[in-house]
Amino acid sequence: MFTGIVQGIAEVLAIEEKANFRTHTVKMPVELLPGLELGASVSHNGCCLTVTGVEGDRVSFDLVKETLRITNLGSLNVGDTVNVERAAKFSDEIGGHLMSGHIMTTAEITKILTADNNREIWFKPQDASQMKYILHKGFIGIDGISLTVGEVTKTKFCVHLIPETLARTTLGKKRLGQRVNIEIDPHTQAIVETVERVLARREAELLAATVAEEHNDAS
Repeated sequence: MFTGIVQGIAEVLAIEEKANFRTHTVKMPVELLPGLELGASVSHNGCCLTVTGVEGDRVSFDLVKETLRITNLGSLNVGDTVNVERAAKFSDEIGGHLMSGHIMTTAEITKILTADNNREIWFKPQDASQMKYILHKGFIGIDGISLTVGEVTKTKFCVHLIPETLARTTLGKKRLGQRVNIEIDPHTQAIVETVERVLARREAELLAATVAEEHNDAS
């Protein structure tokens, strides 16, 4: 599990391509190295990856086909940077919201509005069906960053970023057309799907009752 509070930015140093598989090596921030071992979980742009090699501050991770397909990690090149966060411990302060590191879809940046002390960024999810889980003032994970949803339309949503977030994460350098990883808040998803099931069941019961009543009247 992760908190969505980005702990650093890591540069991609090397990429090894294989059949439906990729290994990339990043330069981990020094403060995140203590206790980092093989098998540890580290979030890259919100995607949970497992450490497969450690040589000083050069840390390697394997990316399987599904990860490359669903996330923006497959489009990384040497020299690019990612937001990183080590797995949360039970004693850690949860400054953001609990995140699993499982990316649901990506979203394209469609608009950037910059003011003196903040920035408003609009996103359009690649999978439009995910919009039903994105609610005004709800939680969302964007490239591993825990954020609060601002305005929401049928196809897009926005977030408001303070200077600290822009300085400490990769969102400060994002441009129009670039894609970010999206993790939906699981609690919101569970509530929405539960309500949908209840309403669908009630609709089916009402339909069955109407059909039965019409049948009785015809008799």
